[in-house]
Parts: sequence; structure tokens; C-alpha cells
Amino acid sequence: MKGLTFEQLKRSPFFHNADPSDLNTIEDWTAWLEAILHNPCSIWNDNGEDILIEIRHLIARVNGLKIEIYPNEHPPPHFHVVSANLNVSFAIEDCRILAGEINSQDLKKISYWHKHAKHKLISCWNTSRPTDCVVGRYVENR
Repeated sequence: MKGLTFEQLKRSPFFHNADPSDLNTIEDWTAWLEAILHNPCSIWNDNGEDILIEIRHLIARVNGLKIEIYPNEHPPPHFHVVSANLNVSFAIEDCRILAGEINSQDLKKISYWHKHAKHKLISCWNTSRPTDCVVGRYVENR
């Protein structure tokens, strides 16, 4: 990852993104496998080449609605609410709708949940940012 030495990356939550050519010891290889197995990532095959991709973080489920945060996102810090018929993004700061449409009943549920779980969103946002993410960490305005 950009801006981090191998040792810094090894101590970060993003060691699964390490370049395998940098792994020298069995401990490095073991730590890398551990990071791949325990971080939100998946292997995608693209025309015969395996590619490691980071996947979304499931924060909660509220009456069939999935609340997720995606890695390497655009500003402002936000979360997604997804179901079979719904894909809406909300600002972490104040739960305002950034994109998509939602009915008033589900909006009330999400707003209520946000009021009590904003700390979970902030924590997930901050721990899931890749080091080269343009948005960076969320800092709450007080």
C-alpha cells in the first residue's frame, strides 16, 4: 500500500494487501494468510488471474435492511442501506440521504438506528480505510 513500509503494513489492518514478493520468512507468509482469512476480502478470478479484492463490511441488519460500509470510498464518509429493492447511501455525520430513495417507514428505522449506533459506523469507517483512500478517517465535529 502506498506510503507504508512493509513492517508498518504488517502491523496495520491491511496486511492482506501486501505484495507477496515482499514476503521473506515463514512468519511473513503465515501472517499474510492470517490477514487474508480474517479480513473482509475475497479472491476474484479475472481471465485466469486471481485478484484479491476488499469487500463491504456488514455493520448491522435492521428488519431485512443491510447496513454496509465499503472500502476505498468517495467523500463524504457514508454508509449504504441495501435490500432486494433498495440501495441508499447516508452521511455518517447526520444520516442525510446522499443517493437513492427510501420510504418514510424505513427512513424512520434507519434514522433511529443511526442515532444509537453512529459510534459503530465511525469505528468501522475508520478501521476499514485503505491507507490510500481519498476520504481518510472520520473525525466527528463536536
